Amino acid sequence: MEFFAEYLANINNPQHRTRTEEVLAWITKKFPNLIPKIAWNQPMFTDHGTFIIGFSVSKNHLAVAPEREGIVHFADEIVQAGYDNTKELIRIQWDNPVDFSLLEKIIEFNIIDKADCSTFWRKQKK
Repeated sequence: MEFFAEYLANINNPQHRTRTEEVLAWITKKFPNLIPKIAWNQPMFTDHGTFIIGFSVSKNHLAVAPEREGIVHFADEIVQAGYDNTKELIRIQWDNPVDFSLLEKIIEFNIIDKADCSTFWRKQKK
C-alpha cells in the first residue's frame, strides 16, 4: 500500500480512507501482476500498459471505473449487488458492502478482454 499512501493520506474521511485502502490492498494482493498507478489524481491498475480499473472517492460513494465494456458485461450483477452505475462507472455507496467477487470478475474480464490491447484505453467500437 506504500504506492498509494500519499493518495490515501489525502482522503479526509476516515471511513472513506479505510474502505478505499481495503479495496486497493485487496486488488494488490489478489492481482500481484497488475501495476498500481496514479493518473488524473486517481488510483488505478494497469496491465502491460493498458488500463484495467480505476477508482475515485466522492462524498457519497467509491466510484469504480472498469471502462464501459466491463459495466455492460456485468450489468445484471452490478444491479444485483445493489450498486448504481453510469456508462463509465459503478458507485459503491459508503454504507454498502464491497462485492469482492464481482470486483474480481470485472478485473479478470478486463485482463482477458484487453490481453492484446496495445493502447491505454479500449478503442471504441463503432
